[in-house]
Amino acid sequence: MVNSNADALGIIFPNSYDSLVPELVSERLMASIPFASRYRMVDFILSSMVNCGIGNVSIIVRKNYHSLMDHLGSGREWDLTRKNGGLNIVPPFAEKSVTVYNGRVEALASILGFLRSQKEKYVVMSDADIAVNFDFNAMIDAHIESGADVTVAYLEEEIPASAMAAHTEDKNLYYTFDMEDGWVKGLKINPKDTGIQNFSMNIYIVGREFLIEQISNAYAHGYIYFERDILAPQLDTLKIRAFRFDGYVAQINDMKSYFDENMKLLKDENLDALFSTNPIYTKIRDDNPTRYIAGAKVTNIMAADGCVIEGEVENSVLFRGVKIAKGAKVKNCILMQDTVVESGATLEYVITDKNVTVTAGKELKGTDTFPVFVAKHQKV
Repeated sequence: MVNSNADALGIIFPNSYDSLVPELVSERLMASIPFASRYRMVDFILSSMVNCGIGNVSIIVRKNYHSLMDHLGSGREWDLTRKNGGLNIVPPFAEKSVTVYNGRVEALASILGFLRSQKEKYVVMSDADIAVNFDFNAMIDAHIESGADVTVAYLEEEIPASAMAAHTEDKNLYYTFDMEDGWVKGLKINPKDTGIQNFSMNIYIVGREFLIEQISNAYAHGYIYFERDILAPQLDTLKIRAFRFDGYVAQINDMKSYFDENMKLLKDENLDALFSTNPIYTKIRDDNPTRYIAGAKVTNIMAADGCVIEGEVENSVLFRGVKIAKGAKVKNCILMQDTVVESGATLEYVITDKNVTVTAGKELKGTDTFPVFVAKHQKV
């Protein structure tokens, strides 16, 4: 684990875009959605920050945050158990009120006192709806070299169809940029443009003092969103630099994209692209290695520790402690922690949440465009 050396603190917004996957966030938030067999979505941004020497990270929770607190604990797995800095989970109530915050402006306004007391020069902000191995040092260096007020990370890609379909409400905004020589000159909110776009990753670097000034002014005017209410009206006066990210990104926009992004990791090239750069840390669960019992048939799967497989599994992602009984058949499925598939059951295109039991002889089948979802603790 690297030591803290970046002159920046991190802020993660773990509830962003919760409403896009209501099935998965009934008892958790976007940041704690299980992903890639043994991780949670927050692990990727948090690990990227730690790997780049950011040792002071605040996570501003909004609701359903108990699962995230259980997962992160004191931050020991990320080397964030420290006397100074470390991991700071911020309660969900805005300062001097009892209302839950809405956008980033209200969230940041609730920690202005904290920001004023810190010593780091820069602030790195990110949502937790993407799985990415991000080099924040390269972005910080680019920000410093350019002399920008704000630097934003973006992807050169078509706007995902799932994003255009899902981001229709006022509270679910996505952004694209019009650029000139690497500088942002235009900002579009929820556009429907086709072709390659400069698609925002919602990752920003700003000066700490600059951020305090902007948030104080925006909050006084009742503004909600950082991009729409602060950046867009000031495009002519602020220097906003764009930082292109060329690495692997998995973004969750709906249940279909959640299923697809997990299944993509069954291909070695995608798995290597996401995990080979720097390690991704997660909560440790002391368990046995996965056991393949005599007679089991397994083809192209990702299985975490603690699994016991006696039946047939193909093209599937298995989280910790999954049990597949003899005679059971699982194909193109995502089975979360401690799912039990009993003898003779058949599953195809199914997503099970934690602690689900599929009883003997049952048959569950979805399609690649509409996978079946079984909620937490259900017995089918």
